[in-house]
Amino acid sequence: MSRLTGWWSGRGSAAKVELYTRWSFHFFMVIEIGAIGLVPIADSGHNPLGSSLGLALTLLVCAHAVLNAVLSSRALDWALDRRDRPVRLATAMVVLTTAGSLAVIALRATGAVEDPATAAALVTGLVTFALGGVVLCVRRRRRMLYIVPATALAIGAAVVATGAHPGEGAGYAVAITLGGGGLAAACGFSAWLMKIVWELERSRDLKARLAVAEERLRFGRDLHDVMGRNLSVIALKSELAVQLARRERPEAVDQMIEVQRIAQESQREVRDVVRGYREADLRVELEGARGVLGAAGIDCAVDLVPLELPAGVQSVLGWVVRETTTNVLRHGDARSCAISLREKDGSVLLTVRNDGVREGAVMGRGSGLAGLRERLATVDGTLEAGPDDGGTFQVTALVPVAAAERGRVG
Repeated sequence: MSRLTGWWSGRGSAAKVELYTRWSFHFFMVIEIGAIGLVPIADSGHNPLGSSLGLALTLLVCAHAVLNAVLSSRALDWALDRRDRPVRLATAMVVLTTAGSLAVIALRATGAVEDPATAAALVTGLVTFALGGVVLCVRRRRRMLYIVPATALAIGAAVVATGAHPGEGAGYAVAITLGGGGLAAACGFSAWLMKIVWELERSRDLKARLAVAEERLRFGRDLHDVMGRNLSVIALKSELAVQLARRERPEAVDQMIEVQRIAQESQREVRDVVRGYREADLRVELEGARGVLGAAGIDCAVDLVPLELPAGVQSVLGWVVRETTTNVLRHGDARSCAISLREKDGSVLLTVRNDGVREGAVMGRGSGLAGLRERLATVDGTLEAGPDDGGTFQVTALVPVAAAERGRVG
């Protein structure tokens, strides 16, 4: 089943919206051919259209529908800044629509098409579907609003100019205004929505990269503050010790002893910085995961059994929560995530399960999970990660805790 649905479930939210939008526009081609393309053939049997003329009009509608589908696809690419605006295709669409509509209106005026409903269906159908594709090539909303009424008035005037009753021309104009306006609004909104969704997707990825960059800057700043002054002092005192040693002064030994003391102090301060960077509090990380996932629109459920754990175990499990939360945000399209902490056979079991895993993604081999396994190994813990039978991805950390070190809290 996963192979059959992977083409859909393996995509992100933005890709799903784009796929749905594109196929909706492609389906308009089928609707156009089915709604108006078969009308001339159906009427050729009992109207003086003639089979040849009916077939020609049907082929016109089919060519119009195919061209409109290609135009819509290229226009969507242009809306997403993937290619240039399809000006030539839009021009060809306008020319074909105008020529086809005027030809049908002329055939209606000369009596080749006697049924007014057939002529009205062909003209309003061609113009309505064309407006949907042409609007996609326009960026300004004001111009989108002007296209529909201007086209409706032009077609109505063309019908009246052939000698038809003004009421018939008004009917054409009203039909094009309602049908073309609705389709143009739907197409314009769909393109705008697809563009916004992709911008949100890029913003989320950028936010994650900025968070990593900010953490690197913080760590680098802390190291600079700790080591900058001490290294400067070590350099000065070493230079002084060299000068004193060349003069065979006994104070050189004192200076080197001072250098040794400062170097040892620097080592201790660096260890403190690294320890503060590497340690993680389990409860803080759980609350942070709930907040971060909730802000990303992911429902996060935390099922926590109150346990008093050793500091080392809390730190390791906190890192598991932090890393798995990052993976949920970066490597999938999750809608829900469940985190649970349990006792199991004298051990602590932490489980993180999420849906929305993209098919084909390589999971469980990254440096992040490898680093978690190394951390868990320091407390004799194990880590398992991979998809389960329910179509979700699960990370399980198991850490043995001695009974003397574990106790209930109120």
